[in-house]
Amino acid sequence: MNSAPIFNKTRTLNITLAQLNPTVGDINGNAKQILDTWLEHEDSCDLIIFPELFLCGYPPEDLVLNPALLKLIKETIETICAKTANFNAAAIIPTPWIINGGVYNAALLIEDGTIKHIFTKHMLPNYSVFDEKRVFFHGKLPDPVYFRGHKLGLMICEDMWHAGVAKHLKEQGAELLIAINASPYNYTQHNQRLDKARARVFETGLSLLYLNMVGGQDDLVFDGRSFVMHSGGQLLYQAPAFEKEVASINISNKTQIPDKQIFTLTKGSELPTSQPNDFILVYAALKIGLKDYVHKNGFKNVIIGLSGGIDSALCAAIAVDALGADHVHCVMMPSEFTSNESLTDAKECAQMLGVKYDIIAISDTVKAFEDAIPDLNGVAHENTQSRIRGAILMALSNENGAMLISTGNKSEMAVGYCTLYGDMNGGFNALKDVYKTEVFNLSKWRNAQSPVMPDNIITKAPSAELREGQTDQDSLPPYDLLDDILLLLLENSYMDWSNAPQDLINIKEKCLKHPKAIEQVAQLLKITEYKRSQSPIGTRISPYAFGRDRRYPITNHFINLIEKDE
Repeated sequence: MNSAPIFNKTRTLNITLAQLNPTVGDINGNAKQILDTWLEHEDSCDLIIFPELFLCGYPPEDLVLNPALLKLIKETIETICAKTANFNAAAIIPTPWIINGGVYNAALLIEDGTIKHIFTKHMLPNYSVFDEKRVFFHGKLPDPVYFRGHKLGLMICEDMWHAGVAKHLKEQGAELLIAINASPYNYTQHNQRLDKARARVFETGLSLLYLNMVGGQDDLVFDGRSFVMHSGGQLLYQAPAFEKEVASINISNKTQIPDKQIFTLTKGSELPTSQPNDFILVYAALKIGLKDYVHKNGFKNVIIGLSGGIDSALCAAIAVDALGADHVHCVMMPSEFTSNESLTDAKECAQMLGVKYDIIAISDTVKAFEDAIPDLNGVAHENTQSRIRGAILMALSNENGAMLISTGNKSEMAVGYCTLYGDMNGGFNALKDVYKTEVFNLSKWRNAQSPVMPDNIITKAPSAELREGQTDQDSLPPYDLLDDILLLLLENSYMDWSNAPQDLINIKEKCLKHPKAIEQVAQLLKITEYKRSQSPIGTRISPYAFGRDRRYPITNHFINLIEKDE
């Protein structure tokens, strides 16, 4: 084992962490962010570090199998090298990179206009939303690099989640661990990151710099929250959630002991005295997910069907907070079953939000369908109303160039309480991973910050209003029970119940008292897979969302129930 060199006593190392928001495939735009940041800090720091695969954006998926993209990346790196040849600061630029014919998830240390070192990702995740083994080669265990009197050990995302990489870097003489990441948000993820980081620093006795990207990419959102962790496990700095921040940290070793670095934050936010609550984080995730999806896909405006119900009201509030009221158009489409209460609530909600608001009645259009199909009744009649509304909203979207936002929640998506080519129409669904009970809680929280919807929208019984006197609970179990069953069938379907937390055991015991409801929900979850496969994507906030996390076959005769413990 190599002995660790003593830190350079004559010079403090200044490292700048660039918590920024790339766009997948926008090589030129991402390169501009790199060069602009590098230029701004080139005289004030030694090393600027960017998040995982920043040059191409994350996740690039099968884009990295395209030779044209890889050629553009190589040319862009050559341009970056030429433009930074006289810069004082060096940079670590993460990018796909070809080595001996294979494509690697890599990071290039560029200094004085040349690539001085290439790091490659050793551990490739192939679970949940990750599929890196499909497109990347495994890199060998990374070695530390000697940089301006300091020996730095770099890990690329998944490498930090396993003890072997950090241990190897320590054995090879690393004095400081650096982890670059594209770690998507869910409401359990950050605590897991902190736990893994503490495990690595306790195992190695080294401090750790953790850099994460920020922003939305399709259904994923990245929350940033980059941090510096001392070898004792305490946080010395943490960047804000869902915001860009470029922070510089001075690292010195006045004691000359490699695992006792002294950190000074020279630019960036102070360490927060308390963590933001779950409502703040979830709402921020939903905002940035919607905003980046709309803007990165070239849209400026959105259109939303405002029914007078809580889901569409919350979607409209998120859209206004994300895009601004001038960019949100809400449309109420009453039928003969629409109550005066809903008309009043929708109008008041639109006024509170300050959005453009129109009313387009659908009764005459429904009558035309009834005349064309004389026996139209029951569910077919109900779904026709929904499909007429969906067609109207899509026509307005085409006419005005605004993206249609659908408003179904996770509970409805799970059991198919939604209509294909009707209320499921849209380019994006901000609530796709938000359970109905969470919709209520989030709406109450948002209204407490500043009112965005009438209280009656939150307190009244939910209804699709597709027939006389209809409520959601006519067809579904109560939402608190439904959501608990879904929590067990989805997020916790692979739970080792011998080690389950007590609160989850309590939920399971509650649900098992309702075997008919479990059977109904499990059956609906199975038979409506085909609907979800045709639904718009939406922001992922949970550890198990519809889409990347769930890859169930549509043609499938297996029903997953909640079983009693043996």
